Amino acid sequence: MEHFFTCPYCWQNISMIFDESEECSEYIEDCEVCCRPIEIFFRFEYGEISSFRANVMEGI
Repeated sequence: MEHFFTCPYCWQNISMIFDESEECSEYIEDCEVCCRPIEIFFRFEYGEISSFRANVMEGI
């Protein structure tokens, strides 16, 4: 599933593809625009994203 959100560093609208078979996941992904590391968290419920966070990496 494609999800659009705003990068917490450069404020550009970007998208990521999430695997719906993963009920919940947390990982680090670089922004496709500014290349800075974003801490990503998402949770799926009933085939939809029920929770999503894109946070600045602490100490970066």
